[in-house]
Amino acid sequence: MSRSKSSSAWLARHVRDPFVKRASKEGARSRARFKLAEIDARDKLLRPGMTVVDLGAAPGGWSEYAATRVTPRGRVVAVDVLPIEPIAGVEIVHGNIADPEVLDLLESKLAGDADLVISDMAPNMSGIASRDQALSAELTELAVDFAEKTLKRGGTLLLKAFHGEGFDELGRRLRGLFEKVVTRKPSASRTESREIYLLAKGFKG
Repeated sequence: MSRSKSSSAWLARHVRDPFVKRASKEGARSRARFKLAEIDARDKLLRPGMTVVDLGAAPGGWSEYAATRVTPRGRVVAVDVLPIEPIAGVEIVHGNIADPEVLDLLESKLAGDADLVISDMAPNMSGIASRDQALSAELTELAVDFAEKTLKRGGTLLLKAFHGEGFDELGRRLRGLFEKVVTRKPSASRTESREIYLLAKGFKG
């Protein structure tokens, strides 16, 4: 019964969400597009000609936005285990970055030349706090590992994380790899959510 009430409450919030309504009106793939757009407007992440990798890209909201900012001279590579409908200007790789074959494929495509790695990855939440936090931490570590292998010197990483166990350790790791690390909570990120975005600039190589 509690799960049903929780699901009904989530659905009611979702229907009222102004960013959901905006995404529908503008034909965007997801409300997540507006999170990246807000961070980009503030921090000048995306420029024409950049090479961008979007981890956990499905359904494609971030890739869709990034492509409008960096193409036609730049490129966007979208990666996910879930299917993604084609997006103009985006190369789609179906697979898991934890899979060595997928990682080798991506490394060969990028050749250490990525300007920006973005990750909005999150696990399917079970409602068990300790389990969800562990899964989230695993995904953020995968994203950092990937960025370390593929970013060019001076590159940037933007990733979703969740406050909780392991968050401070993640911050320390990023500060060891990048010149500057800041947090961002875009207005499209729901207030009640523990999600936070970590923006790491100036990859030391």
